[in-house]
Amino acid sequence: MKILQTAERVSEQHISDNYVYQRSLLAYFEAAKLISGNVLEIGTGSGYGIKLISPKTTKFLTIDKFESLNITRLQETYKNVEFKKINVPPLSEIPGNAFDYIITFQVIEHIKEDKSFVAEAHRVLKSGGFLIISTPNKKMSLTRNPWHVREYTTSELEKLLLSKFNSVEKYGVFGNEKVMDYYKKNKKSVEKITRFDLLNLQYRLPRWVLQIPYDILNRINRKMLLRSNTSLASGITMDDYYLAKATEECLDLFYIAQK
Repeated sequence: MKILQTAERVSEQHISDNYVYQRSLLAYFEAAKLISGNVLEIGTGSGYGIKLISPKTTKFLTIDKFESLNITRLQETYKNVEFKKINVPPLSEIPGNAFDYIITFQVIEHIKEDKSFVAEAHRVLKSGGFLIISTPNKKMSLTRNPWHVREYTTSELEKLLLSKFNSVEKYGVFGNEKVMDYYKKNKKSVEKITRFDLLNLQYRLPRWVLQIPYDILNRINRKMLLRSNTSLASGITMDDYYLAKATEECLDLFYIAQK
């Protein structure tokens, strides 16, 4: 099956995704400073992080429930990269104590069995290995995202990781004034849409009912923001984001858990 292209899977090909894409890219950039040895990525997406991660590793196994032709092309350049199509959890066919690092960005919020997900990550890591994970900060979400099973506060993600891991370093992804200007404009735009939800159906209806309408409206909203704020939306770069100690005001949580 080819990769499912929803608004959840950001692409460098769509300028309207730029705000989210650059933010996602920062996670790979920061992880590349830390990793070495054998590395596993859970949730490859289109594989745009491979260019940053692969050169830092001895072996890089990247997995996803969807296949991407882009990853096949990247494997021709980055010879230490292996891709497997796996729906997690569990981490089928992956032995225990095999990896020095696991990276998984913007994935756990989509996983129903998050405790099993964390337990499997712990199982396949070597003793002393690290899980580097990012996920949206629940406190900064603009509305319910029906593609997400759940989102986490700073303390909720820490508690989940500490159920299996020995220690957790808590960082967050923040944005500068340019990023926060876009965030505020995005928030106003979303509020214009959700004001018609007088019965609060976005929180009352099952996720599967809302997913496609949400995805369509999300795409429309991003394109409207691009048209009305072209220089701002397209001008945001990875350098407009930064990592600092996690607070309730960070856009994403970026946690490092050690086995």
